[in-house]
Amino acid sequence: MSPKELNRVDVIRDISERRLRQKDAAKLLKLSRRHIQRLVNQYRGQGPAGLVSLRRGKPSNRRYTPEFKQHVINIVRQFYVDFGPTFANEKLREKHQLKLSTETLRQWMMAEGFWRSKRQAKPKVYQPHYRRECLGELVQIDGSHH
Repeated sequence: MSPKELNRVDVIRDISERRLRQKDAAKLLKLSRRHIQRLVNQYRGQGPAGLVSLRRGKPSNRRYTPEFKQHVINIVRQFYVDFGPTFANEKLREKHQLKLSTETLRQWMMAEGFWRSKRQAKPKVYQPHYRRECLGELVQIDGSHH
């Protein structure tokens, strides 16, 4: 359970043991009183496990279908393999009428190996610049005649 869910269990337990009112718990958890009532019913019926989200570990309902993803990847592989994600997304909208977010396309391109994030790119190697051995060697000469 996450820390948020553990805190929620403590508050709901306090409500069940009548140490806290539902109205006060609603303010504490920033939920409606009706939602608190629903959580209390879940807690009484199933215990602390009843407060854990049933959607955990399941894929999102808003995800793209695997066929759509493969279609987009094939188009990018065929026409836009050397483009960045933003420009490739613009071309997908203009020429292929495919609408998806740039971030989604970037993630897909990184998974396929078409694009490397700046964090993954290897940093340039520079020669180390060591200190001079003599102290007076770095003294600037002003060029005056005296």
